[in-house]
Amino acid sequence: MLLDEIKRMSYDELKRLAEDIRKKITEVVLKNGGHLASNLGTIELTLALYRVFDPREDAIIWDTGHQAYTHKILTGRDELFHTIRTFGGLSGFVTRRESPLDWFGTGHAGTSIAAGLGFEKAFELLGEKRHVVVVIGDGALTSGMALEALNQLKNINSKMKIILNDNGMSISPNVGGLAYHLSKLRTSPIYLKGKKVLKKVLEKTEIGFEVEEEMKYLRDSLKGMIQGTNFFESLGLKYFGPFDGHNIELLEKVFKRIRDYDYSSVVHVVTKKGKGFTAAEKDPTKYHSASPSGKPKMLSYSDLLGHTLSGIAREDKKIVAITAAMADGTGLSIFQREHPDRFFDLGITEQTCVTFGAALGLHGMKPVVAIYSTFLQRAYDQIIHDVALQNAPVLFAIDRSGVVGEDGPTHHGLFDMNYLLSVPNMKIISPSSPEEFVSSLYTVLKHLDGPVAIRYPKESFYGEVKSLLENMKEIDLGWKILKRGREAAIIATGTILNEVLKIPLDVTVVNALTVKPLDTTVLKEIAREHDLIITVEEAMKIGGFGSFVAQRLQEMGWQGKIVNLGVEDIFVPHGSRKELLSMLGLDSEGLTKTVLTYIKARSREGKV
Repeated sequence: MLLDEIKRMSYDELKRLAEDIRKKITEVVLKNGGHLASNLGTIELTLALYRVFDPREDAIIWDTGHQAYTHKILTGRDELFHTIRTFGGLSGFVTRRESPLDWFGTGHAGTSIAAGLGFEKAFELLGEKRHVVVVIGDGALTSGMALEALNQLKNINSKMKIILNDNGMSISPNVGGLAYHLSKLRTSPIYLKGKKVLKKVLEKTEIGFEVEEEMKYLRDSLKGMIQGTNFFESLGLKYFGPFDGHNIELLEKVFKRIRDYDYSSVVHVVTKKGKGFTAAEKDPTKYHSASPSGKPKMLSYSDLLGHTLSGIAREDKKIVAITAAMADGTGLSIFQREHPDRFFDLGITEQTCVTFGAALGLHGMKPVVAIYSTFLQRAYDQIIHDVALQNAPVLFAIDRSGVVGEDGPTHHGLFDMNYLLSVPNMKIISPSSPEEFVSSLYTVLKHLDGPVAIRYPKESFYGEVKSLLENMKEIDLGWKILKRGREAAIIATGTILNEVLKIPLDVTVVNALTVKPLDTTVLKEIAREHDLIITVEEAMKIGGFGSFVAQRLQEMGWQGKIVNLGVEDIFVPHGSRKELLSMLGLDSEGLTKTVLTYIKARSREGKV
């Protein structure tokens, strides 16, 4: 595999290989979609790292995993790389299911250092001599979990090597004190000039690196006088850098020097996000996660959130918007441009975002916390303890609910309905259309008096913002009977309703806009008219909407048959939304077959 070949290559050959990899990644990602800018920035870093460390022996952990495409290419997946993010193909993230050289599955930011500590202690207890290397971005380093683990390295005598890939961004530009500190480190002209002078002096000696090692104290003293103790050194870690993250020869020398150090060290590497692809270099945020090329421009629910909130906030000055390093992804950059004083990006800190929002709400503001469903899982304690327990008026705009597609199991939003249903005081709304979405936002914000979650999918649609906002109005958030039939009643929530409406059977169809509280008036009406009720949700079936309906029907003493359709007890793989809904039996064709099966079975029992 290429992993072995790169060790025999000259630096000129490595440079050519880097360009070949850059070309390959660009071509495949523009076709399949994926994380383009991040991966273009880590090619040289990966080549240098794997010249020194061997992932067959050393635990190399890629934080978040979205920047590890070169790792995949080098570790035996070159021939399959064209399948990345396609159904049945390679994952866009690092996953143990795919390769034993993917030491730890990642997808969410900030987990790598804690995982590295776990591997390090396992190796120590088992008597295995292996290195542990973590590659983490400057954005991920701002997450609470990463900082918690970083704080433990000195305490447990870790020897971990941390490669800080600093491109000044996570998805959007980084925020906060640590981002400012890293910026100072990589841009201080006095410090960089001092390093160059010291390096030239050392290079003139006959014994080069040996003298440099012996004069480490002098170097550290120089750095201390110029820069002061930096953040990492204050935690008892050895800090090296910053270094050019695209200089393979330089990085290889640095990695060789720190490989066998008997202490934890941080190598600060500065890379350019999107390097080599002009469009991505100029707009790394846009190309952080690129969509497949050739698709027509459509409107997303995320952008619609930004436009809707911006419009409502012109009249309601109490509305504030909060996000966790996802201003563009959640659509809130639209809100930010119009209402900068009421927009807060708190970095990759979902827990902080939720508690921050709770306090705002408790003192008269109307906070909207916009976070992807999969990332909101990280703040479950704060949702319960800080928001719901105090009945704080906070609107959770839960983006990417349901099947998200090519990002796969680490990013599907299939758990939010389940983990929120059990939380007292929480209301859950799941719109089925863009029109319902904007009017639900308007209605909730007009009457916000406690925690409310509005969940919506990663879907795009043809529509005009102006028209949608002009027709925005206060609506009844209860259930609606959209169609009446004789053979069964289907209660669906969310945009999966659109698949249900395609079922060519004589059934009643109910739009359950509000998941919690249940609309018992409509439910009782349906229960009187039907002996077979089927619920449909784009979420985990266990403990979900269908279970909630079944429990209420049982409490009502209903004697009919209830069938819950949703995602079974599995982690859903990656693929297009269409492919995954088909696999799950939740597209119109699959639903038709399942519903018909139950109708026929009930008919044989003489119940329909």
